[in-house]
Amino acid sequence: MALIFLIYGLLIGSFLNVCICRIPSGISIIKPPSSCGSCGHRLSLFKDMLPVINYIANKGRCRYCGATYSAQYPLIELLNGILYVMLYLKYGLIINTVLYCLTGSLLIVISLIDLKHKIIPDGLIITGLVLGIIFIITDGMLFNRLAGAAIGLALFLGIALITNAMGGGDIKLMAVLGLIFGVKGILFITLFAFVTGAIISLILLTLKIKSRKDEIPFGPFISLSALIFMFYGIEIINLYIRMMSF
Repeated sequence: MALIFLIYGLLIGSFLNVCICRIPSGISIIKPPSSCGSCGHRLSLFKDMLPVINYIANKGRCRYCGATYSAQYPLIELLNGILYVMLYLKYGLIINTVLYCLTGSLLIVISLIDLKHKIIPDGLIITGLVLGIIFIITDGMLFNRLAGAAIGLALFLGIALITNAMGGGDIKLMAVLGLIFGVKGILFITLFAFVTGAIISLILLTLKIKSRKDEIPFGPFISLSALIFMFYGIEIINLYIRMMSF
């Protein structure tokens, strides 16, 4: 079963690359079919687009024109495949595992697009909204998830109004994640997003990769914190409660 999750993760990871490349440009993720960005040759599923395998076999090049492909393609495929396996090993074969897998894939796409273009497209927010509704249907936790959405929206809207440092995409993303993860989840994600954001930003500034004038997208920090919550959130919250009780 873990192998099945890995295969699905790799295949969906290949589709995520399509989303990352096309969505910011407003191009359909269904049509036209995948083709080489250099020579325009239409790519075959089994000859050219087997996740990771074709990239290694063709040494990262188009086998028709020899143009190089970004290492992003196999890395995203591997990341998504590993994520699916880890979520299966964490939760087992239940409906929430599948929903968490899809949520993780969505967060990967959001992170890469935000890093590259500093936007979080509304189409991705709507996809997250649909996932949140499915979560409510499967477990019936309507109030908790609606409260989480309201808290996420209010917190980041307030921060945006006070500091002018948050974009509309971040605000909508937090509302959607509140709907998916509920009250505990959104509070955890908020705290960890700022902690991880501060640490990584400090590292980038120290290494002079970024300057104080550069904008650093916040979506990836939100996404990373959401992934941490999926794997260890409840354990970290319980550990904190036990420590505070002493």
